[in-house]
Amino acid sequence: MNTDKSTVKQSPRLIIVSGRSGAGKSTALHVLEDLGFNCVDNLPLRLLPELVHQLVSDPTPNSLFAISVDARNAWQELPKFPQLVADANAKGIRIEVMFLDARSPVLIQRFSETRRKHPLSKEGVSLKEATVKERELLQPIVDLADLVIDTTTLTLHQLRDLVKNRVSLNADTSMSVQLVSFGFKRGVPVDADFVFDVRCLPNPYWKPHLRALTGQDQPVADFLEEQEDTRLMRSDILAHLTRWLPKFEQSNRSYMTIAIGCTGGQHRSVYMAEELYKALAGKNSKLQLRHRELTGTKG
Repeated sequence: MNTDKSTVKQSPRLIIVSGRSGAGKSTALHVLEDLGFNCVDNLPLRLLPELVHQLVSDPTPNSLFAISVDARNAWQELPKFPQLVADANAKGIRIEVMFLDARSPVLIQRFSETRRKHPLSKEGVSLKEATVKERELLQPIVDLADLVIDTTTLTLHQLRDLVKNRVSLNADTSMSVQLVSFGFKRGVPVDADFVFDVRCLPNPYWKPHLRALTGQDQPVADFLEEQEDTRLMRSDILAHLTRWLPKFEQSNRSYMTIAIGCTGGQHRSVYMAEELYKALAGKNSKLQLRHRELTGTKG
């Protein structure tokens, strides 16, 4: 029997947004605000138990809350973060932790371009040292993050779309799964839970008539599909995901990112991610596909 999702009430939802300065925390919080979340920027962690108490004592359906926590004034409280989350879970409030990060050179470049002052920078402390120190201070949050978003290569528009797509507001409680293709020469995505390396497959780049194309183009797909190793690897990866993704979902996992990498992120990884997306699309209603080195997102 079909259920009208508009009539299904959801339990209160609490998302904690954190990350290094310059990685996009404010943007993520603004997106959540647009989605209907009650947002508080840089809430002192000592006030988190009071918010949890309010949610427990008055569990209004469809209550959506999002708070940002960073190193500006919470660094003394950050070591207590794991216990605060555990206490909330013990009271029946599931806290989702979203952490935004980017590679240090990119963060430094962003601060240099905007001429903003890093919150941890001071006399005798370089910008690079401040970004490293901030990462160390935020480690208790990183360790508990349900979703890590690498904004290194994302535009502002792409980040907004990514947050909006991954934070689903419908009554569907299935795990949000993202397939992302990437090129190893630009680094492994920091938000990847699984990484599959397809560089051992024949490379279309070395075929002059295929070099300018991508794994989304039929001639590249035809070339790769002719290779027995391609078919075997696709079958093995799909079997692994089919077997283990339900296990993660049963353990109350909210988000999962599966990264498929080749050398440049143009041909083999794109093709493989597309194939896996087509195979898994009917099994997960919140499946998304992103090609990091290309543009566009499915799902």
